[in-house]
Amino acid sequence: MTDHEPPRGLPRLIRPGGPLTLAGHFDTYGPLPLGNGSGGRAWPGADRMIAEVERAGLTGRGGAGFPAGRKLRAVADSSRAAGAHRGHSGAVVVANGAESEPASAKDRMLLARAPHLVLDGIAVVADAVGATRGYLGLDPGADELALQLTAAVAERARLDRVGVEIVAGGLGYLASQETALVSHLNGGQPKPTFVPPRPFEKGAHGRPTLVANVETLAHIALIARFGADWFREVGYAGGPGDRAAPGSALVTVSGAVRRPGVYEIELGMPLGQLIEWAGGPSEQPQAILAGGYLGGWLPYAEALNVPVTDGALRAAGAALGPGVLVVLPESACPLAETAWIAGYLASQSARQCGPCSNGLPALAGTLRQIAFGQPDARAVRWADQLMTLVSGRGACHLPDGTAGFVASALSVFSGELHRHGASGPCPRVRRRPLLPAPGYGSADGGRR
Repeated sequence: MTDHEPPRGLPRLIRPGGPLTLAGHFDTYGPLPLGNGSGGRAWPGADRMIAEVERAGLTGRGGAGFPAGRKLRAVADSSRAAGAHRGHSGAVVVANGAESEPASAKDRMLLARAPHLVLDGIAVVADAVGATRGYLGLDPGADELALQLTAAVAERARLDRVGVEIVAGGLGYLASQETALVSHLNGGQPKPTFVPPRPFEKGAHGRPTLVANVETLAHIALIARFGADWFREVGYAGGPGDRAAPGSALVTVSGAVRRPGVYEIELGMPLGQLIEWAGGPSEQPQAILAGGYLGGWLPYAEALNVPVTDGALRAAGAALGPGVLVVLPESACPLAETAWIAGYLASQSARQCGPCSNGLPALAGTLRQIAFGQPDARAVRWADQLMTLVSGRGACHLPDGTAGFVASALSVFSGELHRHGASGPCPRVRRRPLLPAPGYGSADGGRR
């Protein structure tokens, strides 16, 4: 760890102003404590570093919320086992910045404003797991960002033991899923693959592979400097039946708020306080989408006191996911918005599993009928049946997540279901969609 004065309070990750040079970065955060490993073997302090991440309680910030320390240890153990049985070629580290959740902007902002913090994180975990190759995956349209990051990597050429290659990921909602990213690096289609083996066992180039979200890596870079106790100075201590959520997180707030954008928050902040940080509602709100398109809807008034943690949001019927919160105004039809996103998610299927190829289009079509046609009890029952048929199947979380998203809508907006059934589509279905769906539909919304 470093003796440099740690940041107190927030922000921790994204400081005011433009991106820092490497010298300015080290002036701000201090030097990066690394081992002296070589040849792909983890340095002697690797176990201590992994234990510190475990003690910090950091969870992945890409959406799944898996304990970061446990993931590091799995890759390190697999790498050691591989080295014991054959010539050790080293593990692979993949920094996942291919932000394919349309309502999220946090990873792009972090990479643009604090690139060296992410690159520090890659260096730390590469030492910890004994990696010899590193990648930083981006959205294929992020050309300007890729140039900036290439320059940042070159600036560190003499500092980092493991070089980092900037790679463009695949197109589509599923392209940033970890097995899809590994498949892409192996020269295949950017589609999720069936497991096992999981990436920590056999990933990029057949080696043990750590795939970590770029925000997760930035937090690890700070834990390496300032320790687990410092990391836990902010965050949620937990409550009855609710686990702790230490640290801070980046969240993207959009929809009907006056100051949409990316905010770094202390986990556990009440959702209503975060909405106030974003300037408060810009028009009368009716609900909040929490967790992105595989998350869930929450009634606005009931959501305001919910702590912004994955555990608390899941208990309420949604999720934190990749840190996405969208305020839905009364002027938007919630059934139309849900049908629109269900159609988008169905269009993003990898077409390699029955639940995605057949179940999701059928579910989207049923929702379209409910939102824009004359739904009856049979349509709602069919939607319920379809959600049961697609859940728990497939190579990735798309079927499960879509079913959960739709189920939350049918529950939260049950009054809208009754009104649409009694009187047909409401006038609000003609509003342009609030929720973004890149490449889906026509320029005017394309949802009817």
